[in-house]
Amino acid sequence: MSAQIAVTAQEIQAVLLQTPFAKIYNIALASLDDGECALRIPFSKATERPGGIVAGPVYMAAADVAMWFAIMTKLGANVPTVTSELNSTFLSSARQEEIVAKARVLKLGKNQIFGVAECRTLDGKLLTHHTLTYVKITPAP
Repeated sequence: MSAQIAVTAQEIQAVLLQTPFAKIYNIALASLDDGECALRIPFSKATERPGGIVAGPVYMAAADVAMWFAIMTKLGANVPTVTSELNSTFLSSARQEEIVAKARVLKLGKNQIFGVAECRTLDGKLLTHHTLTYVKITPAP
């Protein structure tokens, strides 16, 4: 882990424990570095499409959460950001298997943050590619 990141693995673990939608997919932190985050999402029958295919929303949620955490490595856990755009390209399907989502911040602007994410099988097969835009938000008074 880079010494310059603005959030610790323990802080990310705390966010995962406090975020109900992350629990739906059993998201677990795999790695964290400056501007990057990788997550592991185990297979669940609850998110399976007919034929044993992992459902599309799993990949999208995994990519989105990985980007959220990658941004935290730059800004810290207390700077609120939200997804403003998520584009997903589905290239292949996972079948009853765990996936890894890895996100990387490409540009950290004053108000917008741009990044990419990919989901892969544990053996490295590319499943999805995502482009993401986040915005910094001002908390309500």
